[in-house]
Amino acid sequence: MGRELKPLPSPHNLAEAWTVFRVFLRLGLTSFGGPVAHLGFFRTEFVERRRWLTDQAYADWVALCQFLPGPASSQVGMVVGLLRAGYPGALAAWLGFTLPSALVMAALGAGLANSGFDHPAAQGALHGLKVAAVAVVAHAVWGMARSLCPTMAHRVLTAGAAVLALWLPSAWTQVALVALGAAVGLAWLRPAGGSTRTADRSVLPPADALPVSRRMGMVWLLLCAALLVGLPLWAAHTGQALWQVLDAFFRTGALVFGGGHVVLPLLQAEVVTPGWVDPSTFVAGYAAAQAVPGPLFTLAAFLGATMPGVLPPVVGAVVAVVGVFAPSFLLVAGALPFWALVRQLPGARAALGGTNAVVVGLLLAALVHPVASSALWPASTASGAGIWPWWGLAAVATWVLLRGKAPAWAVVAACGMTGAGWGAGAFMSP
Repeated sequence: MGRELKPLPSPHNLAEAWTVFRVFLRLGLTSFGGPVAHLGFFRTEFVERRRWLTDQAYADWVALCQFLPGPASSQVGMVVGLLRAGYPGALAAWLGFTLPSALVMAALGAGLANSGFDHPAAQGALHGLKVAAVAVVAHAVWGMARSLCPTMAHRVLTAGAAVLALWLPSAWTQVALVALGAAVGLAWLRPAGGSTRTADRSVLPPADALPVSRRMGMVWLLLCAALLVGLPLWAAHTGQALWQVLDAFFRTGALVFGGGHVVLPLLQAEVVTPGWVDPSTFVAGYAAAQAVPGPLFTLAAFLGATMPGVLPPVVGAVVAVVGVFAPSFLLVAGALPFWALVRQLPGARAALGGTNAVVVGLLLAALVHPVASSALWPASTASGAGIWPWWGLAAVATWVLLRGKAPAWAVVAACGMTGAGWGAGAFMSP
């Protein structure tokens, strides 16, 4: 028998929202290791230590957030905050978990935009971060492929998505591929019995016990859809950079399935393709995001701060972070009262299997370009160390991650310091 749960406070209790903020701020300062590790930290905190949720209910909410597009760990945090203290609690959970890494990434991006990090040691460190990104993404592709592509049909879908993403590199190509993956999943990836109904019974509270009614949930979902359609039209109408940046990051947050590393290809298509951020800076920022705690989606803060020709660094960072996380709140609040019904639909699991296979393909395409192309190709290794040391560093870093010898943040830090040493050595050599 499990321990008794603590009683649920009023959903409008601001004191409880402050408690939620403090708990998530501590998690935001200490949760290294990426989305999967974050979910482990959350379970320890909210199931074992604070007893806010049962294990079964926690697993069900995690399933909801994995089913939705967006950053799963941040969305689970929003669910916990929403259940504890209503809408203020959801905001408090997001702020606490996101603020530490967002501030660090925005500061790093602003420093890069203002100084350019022209010293050879700084250039070497940035190149070391790009090499670390090769190892991190390769590790992510391998791990996701093993868990999300169990059959030959899944692997064919993954390979086809990777080829098409490289052949037609655009944000809309990736959106179309995700939709196609869902359709193929429904038609091709159903189990032999033809049903994907979950076997477990729902342990979620009844709809009338949730802080969001079904009517209000529908309002949030419609608002998300309206912004997804309306923001690009408004951005095109005004021609203003602020709306264009908000549209790009909102679309990324609303359409990236799989969360975590999968945000890389869609963000690359949104900010590198139009020329807002150069590929080398983009990959360096992605690597730096591995070395800070909290959600990987705070890469948006770095990217928003490195577009001085588009928006001022502070404005760009705020707009990018709000834009990329806003769909998560709208989708979580909208889906919360309907999840007990949606999770039982026969085609839901099959469609999700198809989209998961596609996002592995998109991440594989991103590994080829821009990650490896900016870190390991000859034209990108002008920091003085030559080509082969960087290839060797990438191979060692990838091996260390695949063997589980060190956490990602430690590998990123080691690559950055190695690159700084090589850059400084090339500068000092006669």
